[in-house]
Amino acid sequence: MNAERKPTTTIVIDAKSGFCFGVSKAIKTAEAHLQKGGELTSLGDIVHNEEEIKRLREKGLHSVGLSDLSTSNSPKVLFRAHGEPPSSYETIKAAGKEIIDATCPVVLKLQQRIFKAWQEIKMVKGQIVIYGKKNHAEVIGLSGQTNNEAIVVQSSADLHLVDASKKTILFAQTTMSQSGLEEMEGWLRAHLHNPQDLTVHKTICAQVGNRVPHLKEFAKQYQVIIFVGGRKSSNGKVLYEVCRSVNPHSHFVSGIEEIQPSWLNPAPASIGICGATSTPQWLMEHVAEKVHSLLSQDLP
Repeated sequence: MNAERKPTTTIVIDAKSGFCFGVSKAIKTAEAHLQKGGELTSLGDIVHNEEEIKRLREKGLHSVGLSDLSTSNSPKVLFRAHGEPPSSYETIKAAGKEIIDATCPVVLKLQQRIFKAWQEIKMVKGQIVIYGKKNHAEVIGLSGQTNNEAIVVQSSADLHLVDASKKTILFAQTTMSQSGLEEMEGWLRAHLHNPQDLTVHKTICAQVGNRVPHLKEFAKQYQVIIFVGGRKSSNGKVLYEVCRSVNPHSHFVSGIEEIQPSWLNPAPASIGICGATSTPQWLMEHVAEKVHSLLSQDLP
């Protein structure tokens, strides 16, 4: 009697998931310097993905905080894609170290726009408001362009920080959601004494912002979704919830050891694998290989 053939499962890696341009550029910059030999210090984790950090550490990249810079023997310091405030540039130069600036071009342009707007709004005693996550590396760099005078808001609960009588210019952290920015704009117009005093700059990165509608459609197409992301990645948490909102059979993993055989039993007809802007392509491929391996076994 012929053995029963196992059902074939289609496994697809989302072509639009993985590193955004800025993160990819920063990692390529780091690798180019590491190939020349020696160690390189990154000011903070170069990417919010533990597996990628481990891979780069093995090549000689180590991360430190600004306050721990003296513990690094590397003559060069890499500024990651998130960007840094002016004070970081001054500190590194004062320490006699060379700066390898891998700030994302989109973030760098936003820093310049915020600095220019801050200089102009000061003339009329106005204020800069940044829609973003407090203490996020990018936001720290953006706020630094205003001598940390910018007001950072993340929800309506922060509106009390905004002076309702002043002219206001609103910017957004590049990785925030478009819908969230629109919501914040509405809250501010309702909060200000004169709604016409608000100027809004839509500064969310299109490459990142477009992932939300894309992933909603992607997650609908497959029976099971495995989302690959770093535990520290705020972008990963948001995008995973986007997948789960349209597909309850969505699972978050940071590495192949977290894949549960029960997700694959009975074998689903299709599995979609996707990830955050900080998720390396090689890691999603490893997840796909592990899933294929598990499906080839006799699952309990």
